[in-house]
Amino acid sequence: MIKQLLTASWKVTTISILAVSLAACGNGAAKPGAAPAEKGKETTAPTQAAKSSYPEKALSIIAPSGAGGGWDMTARTIAKVLTETKAIDKPVSVENKPGGGGAVFMAEYATKDVKDNYKLFVNSPPILINHLKKEGNTPYGINDTTPLAQLTKDYGAVAVAANSKYKDLKSLLDDLKADPTKLTVAGGSAPGSMDHLVSILPAFKYGIDPKKVKYVSYDGGGEAVTALLGGNADVLGTDAASLDQYVKSGKIRVLAVAAPARLGGSLKDVPTMKEQGVDAEFLIWRGFFGPKNMSADAKSYWEDTIKKMVESEAWKKEMQANNWETDYKKADDFKAFLGQQETQLKDMLTALGMQK
Repeated sequence: MIKQLLTASWKVTTISILAVSLAACGNGAAKPGAAPAEKGKETTAPTQAAKSSYPEKALSIIAPSGAGGGWDMTARTIAKVLTETKAIDKPVSVENKPGGGGAVFMAEYATKDVKDNYKLFVNSPPILINHLKKEGNTPYGINDTTPLAQLTKDYGAVAVAANSKYKDLKSLLDDLKADPTKLTVAGGSAPGSMDHLVSILPAFKYGIDPKKVKYVSYDGGGEAVTALLGGNADVLGTDAASLDQYVKSGKIRVLAVAAPARLGGSLKDVPTMKEQGVDAEFLIWRGFFGPKNMSADAKSYWEDTIKKMVESEAWKKEMQANNWETDYKKADDFKAFLGQQETQLKDMLTALGMQK
């Protein structure tokens, strides 16, 4: 009898120990159907994603034009502020790649640099216009980029050399109306592109056939200004802000700005086209872009960095010095705006007989 009791007690104790052991192991055991844990690795919590190390080397900001124009000035301002504020701890250089009002650069960028996170560029309405216009059309446009931010806004302007006989827009347009081939109009972008549209828009609104106006294109606003000052052109159509330094030095006279109201700074006394009886406006933005297949971490980095840049005192100081106006739009808002302006420009080019 005693032997039977001892045997039964031993069985109960063994079962109890086994149950406790199984319960303890159950907290770390794999659930039915789950893959077994690899030896030596934790299975209780997922590993945290590694933090991005971008950027790891020097960066380039491309101005798709010659030196001295709006794109060049914008690219150099970005590089200057990023460096001065130490927003980036890697070298930032600016490269000029002129040709076709930005079309030559885009052809290379959209085919060879589609994944290059270290090559960024600035642009403005020509990236839309070059893809829409009939003459010199390019198959590449905003769909071959990653829009990162809109930075500034500006307006078109019509200017002449300081020693020109023209003192106002109307007298210039009257001569053009009498003989559209009489005067040579210069611009820093290809025919049918932004500077061309700025130049001929007031003529079109004044009843002049824009196709008869003699327009000569140069690789960038700087070269166009040189042509004007050298007597190789009579009139210049471009963005108002890029003329600031030439107005201050007394080299040129701005006849009108294509803005809804007069601008500030050195252009504060320049009347709008509407004030002179020409119902014309032309908004010019400048933005920052990356390659089409830009990595998510690089895109996120630039969105954050550019936002901080435009909020910095250094950026505000440069805006004032260049007579620019900040008009910041983050990536998603900028992309949506580009789609809207593309439709507007298509309508304008159609009215001028320049749409492809």
